[in-house]
Amino acid sequence: MGDNREIGTTRSGLRLGWTTGSCAAGAAKAAARMLFAGESVEQVCLTTPKGIRLTLDVEEISRHSDRVRCAVRKYSGDDPDVTDGMAVYACVERVPDMPEEGPAPDRAFLEIPEKESPHGRLRIILDGGCGVGRVRKRGLEQKVGQPAINRVPRRMITEEVAQICRQYGYSGTIKVTVSIPGGEETAKRTFNPRLGIEGGLSVLGTSGIVEPMSEKALTDTIWLEMKMLRGNGYRSCYAVPGNYGMDFLRESLGLSPELAVTCSNYVGETIDDGVLLGMKSILLVGHVGKFIKLAAGVMDTHSRQADCRMEIFAAHAAMAGADAGTARALMSCINTAQAVRILKENNLLETVMESVMERIAFYLHQRGGEGMRVEAIVFSEEEGILGQTARAGELLEMTEGQKNGG
Repeated sequence: MGDNREIGTTRSGLRLGWTTGSCAAGAAKAAARMLFAGESVEQVCLTTPKGIRLTLDVEEISRHSDRVRCAVRKYSGDDPDVTDGMAVYACVERVPDMPEEGPAPDRAFLEIPEKESPHGRLRIILDGGCGVGRVRKRGLEQKVGQPAINRVPRRMITEEVAQICRQYGYSGTIKVTVSIPGGEETAKRTFNPRLGIEGGLSVLGTSGIVEPMSEKALTDTIWLEMKMLRGNGYRSCYAVPGNYGMDFLRESLGLSPELAVTCSNYVGETIDDGVLLGMKSILLVGHVGKFIKLAAGVMDTHSRQADCRMEIFAAHAAMAGADAGTARALMSCINTAQAVRILKENNLLETVMESVMERIAFYLHQRGGEGMRVEAIVFSEEEGILGQTARAGELLEMTEGQKNGG
């Protein structure tokens, strides 16, 4: 088998890789094909959600009449990922038809409860084996007790297996078990224990592709994107941390992505670049999970720098009259969606976000100085806009107006 790892590079020349989700989907597809075809598969092709087609080597094949297990090895490219080189296994097996209520919720996902096909009903159960973590706290994407396999990898795995089942005319129930030997030990070096994921790693990936970016490459890109806008006559722009912010900018606010730079975690450096380039204003648009940190003056929002999210929520809730029990509940949240829900249930969300946005405005104006205006809009997927600084609307109109010569 050849080396299929060179799938492309970033603009700065760093090599792309593939996610644990792509590994799991590739292994599951190969195992399903071997189960029904009755022959070994040494390579498997997979099209990722990003549209990049992968040809993955299949390893550690173990074939039996009713089940097949194999692995695809994780490759992180030039990204410094602790899972690089780990083998991600999928075991695909025929199982007796499950009762209508499906498997126990603490054992498996029933990702496709019923899927009509020309050959009859197809049911696919997705579970986690050794080295794949289990969710033990509320507030994550999965329910308590379920394996930590995120939404996009779940869809990739089940779609690939369903395709093979239909190709070979199989109807009935198929079980897919994903495992990552060594994952329990490796997970101790990740944030999983803090998130309430025990016993292993998460199977991750929203695009199927790992896109590494060094800190210098990221900050150089921010500078270049803003410099290009400035060179084309624009003196106001938007700044978003990543895909969530860009999608919200375009789909929910109806704004122009061509006027946006991607700031990643480097909010402070983005503001500094704007000042140096002579920009008049920057409107930051970001998810509350990152931008809540701005209320404490944290201008590098990466979790390795600071994670003061719940402290900010609890402090502002206390100022709004929350009792000690509510403050403690906020401090025990594992993500901002859970914290927002608690605030909403206690009729505190609007008041808390008002004071949070005041502090965000204070620190942004302090960083931008007298020469450049900086405002912010903070949103969540569930609630939409949670808050905005006092002159964010004005800045929005001014930025959009540039396209019409304003």
